[in-house]
Amino acid sequence: MNRQSTEAALAASEGENQQFLVFSLGEEEYAIDILKVQEILGYENVTRIANAPEFIKGVTNLRGVIVPIVDLRIKFKLDKVEYGGQTVVIVVNVSDRIVGIVVDGVSDVMTLTPDQIKPAPELGMSLSSDFLKGLGSLEKRMLVLVDIDKLLTSKEMALVEQVEQIAE
Repeated sequence: MNRQSTEAALAASEGENQQFLVFSLGEEEYAIDILKVQEILGYENVTRIANAPEFIKGVTNLRGVIVPIVDLRIKFKLDKVEYGGQTVVIVVNVSDRIVGIVVDGVSDVMTLTPDQIKPAPELGMSLSSDFLKGLGSLEKRMLVLVDIDKLLTSKEMALVEQVEQIAE
């Protein structure tokens, strides 16, 4: 079991209910800690930054703050990435930095009890599961619980920081 899975299992064993914002990427449901979410916006055109990685769509001005926009669908290498009426940007606070993440849609806020949170499975060396907090199960639903801080790795956060500096 990796460290993040152990942390999720430990939090669950301490008896703490946790709230998550549930969102979709393709056909799958994911969830992030609601305390990381600042707001949810409709997807609007962003200012593209030259030479940025494909998953960094660009930046937007949110009430005077330059916010980098990361498309999780591209980061997760989904086949079909479309921008429509359900596409939204979840504005999150990651390592004291505001970042927007593009997802296919947001469905609800869900509270999971400790026994509904299971450790993330080991996926082998070819696929990193460091960003997985665990799996949440509720009746027939299975949620992939994402640690948004770990998902945007320090190397990628350095890229986001470069994009912010270019935009200013």
